[in-house]
Amino acid sequence: MDSLPIDVNHPAVKEYLSLVRLQVLTPLSLLINIATVAVCTIVVNPGIGKVTKAHPTSISPRPSLIAIYVIAIYASQIGYCLLLVLARKPETKKTLVKGVGLSLVYANWVMAGWAIAWTLQGFLASTILLGILVVLLVYSNIALLTYHAPTSSRPFDTALIHVPLRFFLILPLSIMFPYSLFVTLNLSWNPAHDPTNYNEHAWPGFGVVMGINFLGLLVIIIRRDIVWAVAATWICVSVFTARPKPAPVYITEILFTVLHPLALIASILWAWLRERNREGRIALRGEEGEGNEAEGHGPREVDVDGVWG
Repeated sequence: MDSLPIDVNHPAVKEYLSLVRLQVLTPLSLLINIATVAVCTIVVNPGIGKVTKAHPTSISPRPSLIAIYVIAIYASQIGYCLLLVLARKPETKKTLVKGVGLSLVYANWVMAGWAIAWTLQGFLASTILLGILVVLLVYSNIALLTYHAPTSSRPFDTALIHVPLRFFLILPLSIMFPYSLFVTLNLSWNPAHDPTNYNEHAWPGFGVVMGINFLGLLVIIIRRDIVWAVAATWICVSVFTARPKPAPVYITEILFTVLHPLALIASILWAWLRERNREGRIALRGEEGEGNEAEGHGPREVDVDGVWG
C-alpha cells in the first residue's frame, strides 16, 4: 500500500475504496443468497417448503405468499445494486457507504446460511442465524433513519436504499424468526398424527402476533411508514390465509390486516390537517399585522416563537 501513488488514508480515497468494495461484494452476496435459496427450495429434497410444511405451528404463513415477498426483496436489492454503480450524488454515496455499508452483504450471507441450516433441519442453528439477521438489519435501518433520513430531494435514495432494507427487515422480524423459534421449542404439531392439533399452543401464537403487529402499528403511526404498512399487512394476510389456524391467531391477524392500512391513512390525514391548521394560524397573524400597519399604528414586533412554535 505504501508504494501506491495515492494516499489511501485520505477520507475521500477511503470512501471511494469502500464504495468499490460494496459494488463488488453486494451483488455477489445477493447472487449467493438467491442461488442458495433456489437450490434449497427446488433441487434439495426435502427442501425449504417441505421442511416447513412438516412442522406447522399456530403462526405458520402461506408459503406461496412468503415466496412472493422474498422475490420482492430480491427485486428491490437488484435496484439497490444498480444504484451502487450509478450513484453520482455525494450524499447518496455517503448513505451507501456509511449508512448501509457491509451490513446488507452480511445479511445476504446469513440468509443463505439459514437456507442450508433449515434444509438440514438444524432448527437451533436456523433460529440463531435468523436472530443475527434481525440484529444486522435493525442496526442498518436505525443507522439509515438516524444519520441518513429519507428526503424528498433524493427520491431514488428512498426507493432503492431505504425501501429494500426496511422490506428485508420486516420478513425475519415478523414471521421467520418467531416461526423458527416455535419449531425449535417444539411448539409445533405433527399433522400426520392428529390433524386437529392445530389448536395447540394457540396462546403463545396469539402473544407473538399481537406483540409484533402492535409494534408495527406504532411504527406506522409515528413514522407514517408506507413500506412497513404494506409489508406488515402482507405478512398478516399470509398468516391468516394458511389454514387451519387457532381462533386467537386467526382473528388477530385479520384485525391487524385492517388496522395497518387504516392507521397509515389516519396518520397521514392527521399530519396534513395539523400542517393546514398551522399554516392557517400563520396567515391570520400576518393579516392582522398588515391591518394594524394600514391603520397607522406602525409596524409592531413579531413574536417569532409564537409563530413558529
